[in-house]
Amino acid sequence: MTLTINGEERTIGGEGMSAADLAAHLGLEGRIAMERNGMILKRDEWENETLEQGDTIEIVQFVGGG
Repeated sequence: MTLTINGEERTIGGEGMSAADLAAHLGLEGRIAMERNGMILKRDEWENETLEQGDTIEIVQFVGGG
């Protein structure tokens, strides 16, 4: 399946991939936020959010510092 992730078109996974599967596939852990087609996804809904061909995904990872 082809997705646009943070502005970059990528072929990744297959049919039935969830937002949680995508985060795991990309090795993302910790404090991240994900948006699908302009809508922010609640983290507790990632398992049930099935991605579709052509979706646009934006992922932001929060980092601390000072």
